Amino acid sequence: MKSIKTLVLASTLAFSGLALAHGDEDHSASSGPVRKEQKEWGIAGDASAARRTLEFKMNDSMRFTPDRIEVKQGETVKLAIHNEGKAMHEFVIGTKKELDDHAALMMKFPGMAHSEPYMAHVAPGKTGEIVWTFNRAGEFDFACLIAGRYQAGMVGKVKVAAAAGS
Repeated sequence: MKSIKTLVLASTLAFSGLALAHGDEDHSASSGPVRKEQKEWGIAGDASAARRTLEFKMNDSMRFTPDRIEVKQGETVKLAIHNEGKAMHEFVIGTKKELDDHAALMMKFPGMAHSEPYMAHVAPGKTGEIVWTFNRAGEFDFACLIAGRYQAGMVGKVKVAAAAGS
């Protein structure tokens, strides 16, 4: 029964366009418009609204620098993520539960690719970017979800400070 569920999930992902080869290819944002879907941790932002850029480095020691950031509720920021490693890495923003679930799925389907406005897939030596509006206060996470990297501790935290009067 479990293998049937796995097959159905894999087929669903394949037909939905999410199960493309992950590998070491560049999975930068597609050429179409950014899909703005409200998430618990915010919504895709417009580059023209970003008033600051937060720079990150990631590498093959499975770490992000910095691994903690603080933003204000309602703030739109550009996240510039540089891969200093020799392997493909990614930067995905979400709740701990979302990232836990997605990391488990990536362990089962390591070839699965995905492209959402809250993720950047960055080839070695390259820089990717995310423009995000953190319109919900709280603590959220970011991680590399390529199979095994999340489990190795390639994670970080985002604290979104509540806006005055919220």
